[in-house]
Amino acid sequence: MNAKIDRKKAELRRLKKKLLLSLILTVVLVVCLSVTAYAASVTVDLGSGDGTEKSFGVLEALLLVTLLALAPSLLMMMTSFTRIVIVLSFLRSALGTQQSPPNQVLVGLALFLTLFIMWPTFSEINETAYKPYREGTLTMEEALETAETPIKGFMIRQVYANDLNLFLTISNQRTGREVMMPDTQEGLLELDMQIVVPAFITSELKRAFTMGFLIYIPFLIIDMVVSSTLMSMGMVMLPPSMISLPFKIMMFVLVDGWGLTISTLVTGFH
Repeated sequence: MNAKIDRKKAELRRLKKKLLLSLILTVVLVVCLSVTAYAASVTVDLGSGDGTEKSFGVLEALLLVTLLALAPSLLMMMTSFTRIVIVLSFLRSALGTQQSPPNQVLVGLALFLTLFIMWPTFSEINETAYKPYREGTLTMEEALETAETPIKGFMIRQVYANDLNLFLTISNQRTGREVMMPDTQEGLLELDMQIVVPAFITSELKRAFTMGFLIYIPFLIIDMVVSSTLMSMGMVMLPPSMISLPFKIMMFVLVDGWGLTISTLVTGFH
């Protein structure tokens, strides 16, 4: 009986803490909204360096914060990051080395390879969209539309035609339009991002899983050879993975596996 009473008291204390925390968060939110409303009429002078003045309003600040919040999703969905990190994960699983290399190393390698692969696209965006916007020759809307072209061109070069047709068909069914598959590069660049992005990520998943399957084959052969050898020797209780792991690591190092994997990943992007 006392234990039940103690549990009820503990639950009441937790509820009080949650209520107090909710009240504090509400007060903080109200204060932040008040400050934002007060700052709505304030502009920050961000001189472009050529003597002209450029105001940075609240809407631009909110847009910047939103882009920063969506940056991880944009990185994964619109660049080469997804294919690279999935292939590296398949490679680690095929080797059977558990957490070696660790996730931080794989993600860091994937990020730098993504930067290496996407550098021409990022440079084109900087030259055609960001610099003119900073110089005042393009508005924000025009700069965003201009920046879409290089990234959309990169994604279209990696997309399978059947994936693009799939999402184009779904879009036509939802909107009631009859948009046909363009035959030219210029026509493909006119497609909406809501069609190109899911088609791109679907194609990337297909390629990544295909590469993962091909990576698994040699390591699977080594596992089968080691397992059959142990069974023929009567060593049934000895785990085959314990014996095959050194052989897989040795083979991977001797054939320069990291170099082959990375070169295949980099050169696989058209």
